[in-house]
Amino acid sequence: MKKRILIVGTGDTKSEELLFMKHCISEQGGIPIVMDVGVLSGPSFEVEYSRHDVAKAANTSNQSIIDLGDENKAMTKTAEGAVNLSVKLYEDGEIDGVLMLGGTMGTDLSLDVANALPFGFPKFIISTISFSHLIPPERLSPDLMMILWSGGLYGLNSICKASLSQACGAVLGATKSVEPPTYDKPVIGMSSLGSSALKYMKFLKPELEKRGFELAVFHTTGQGGRALENLALQKKFVCVMDFSLQEVANEMKGSIVTSGADRMENAGKMGIPLMVAPGAIDLIDTPTWKALTDDLSNREYHAHNRLIASVTMHPDERREMAHLISQKMKMAKGETAFFLPLSGIEEWDRKGNPLHDAEGHAAFCDEIKKVLPSEVHFVELDAHINDQAFSDAVLNLFDEWLDKGIISKEKIRKNA
Repeated sequence: MKKRILIVGTGDTKSEELLFMKHCISEQGGIPIVMDVGVLSGPSFEVEYSRHDVAKAANTSNQSIIDLGDENKAMTKTAEGAVNLSVKLYEDGEIDGVLMLGGTMGTDLSLDVANALPFGFPKFIISTISFSHLIPPERLSPDLMMILWSGGLYGLNSICKASLSQACGAVLGATKSVEPPTYDKPVIGMSSLGSSALKYMKFLKPELEKRGFELAVFHTTGQGGRALENLALQKKFVCVMDFSLQEVANEMKGSIVTSGADRMENAGKMGIPLMVAPGAIDLIDTPTWKALTDDLSNREYHAHNRLIASVTMHPDERREMAHLISQKMKMAKGETAFFLPLSGIEEWDRKGNPLHDAEGHAAFCDEIKKVLPSEVHFVELDAHINDQAFSDAVLNLFDEWLDKGIISKEKIRKNA
């Protein structure tokens, strides 16, 4: 069967580009379906879904959107219609993938559409601000593909055609090869850094699989934690083991390596059983390629590679971190547990290693024991987070929650 690609763009300003993309999809054996999300006027060609259809999907009219008299409000309302219409087309089985383009306006709308469509449904954005820090982490869906729209601000040219045509081929190829998650087994979401820093996943993965669960490990370098949060909001996990909280520390200290302000909150809010440990909260991430700011200089420094480096937190900052963790755990509606490894929380902080700071870790341990909510199941361990004893303690509590029915073995509905 030919794959049907929904192409979303502003027909009043991007007619040439939309026509080019429509041609590319057709030439590559797909069926293009164009949705016009322009506001002021229509495109130069007939589309399958007009700006009037989009407005109707938002329970309004195109003229009412124009009458808002504000471009931000107009595009926000248009985005509402685009989301509703796109989701309906997906639910009715009318589309196999979506391809969206825009500058900041079109990208703003496209991010909403991408987030509304399920994980595993091919979604691609062509944008003049792809990968930009203008896009907050919480706006990015966990499987979104993007390409920079080079030279594409105004009109077609040989440079921007390269981006447009690649995007058409990429989304069409994705529709043909994608294996959406089946959720045949109950899924556990886990946060971690690379195994050089945190190693518990090596012990826990085979044991959890023996018990009939699937483990998905998310790399806590910004987007990994964001994906974990998004999928928790969609209730795709039967349990979350949030053992690497470095992104929470980064957000607190204003690092660009962030997953958003709601990191470590959504599993609890959705009532998903939540286990937490303070893995790597002693570190603040920073780009290796950028000079340290004054407040981060004169600290212990570890360059992981040419992209990312870390500096250590001061004891008072670790106490502040304890309060932040406590506040986030108070939001949880389901069962919660906190594991405190007294001997260290990442490989580089072991005694004898360059980031070892006994005073700093003691400050955190002292403070978290004072402020942790009483309803949180607290497990104190005379061990390092990378020791077998930590993983054994996690499995012991996991088995207890499993026996009590706190953790369910029921399959997750695919489209839940």
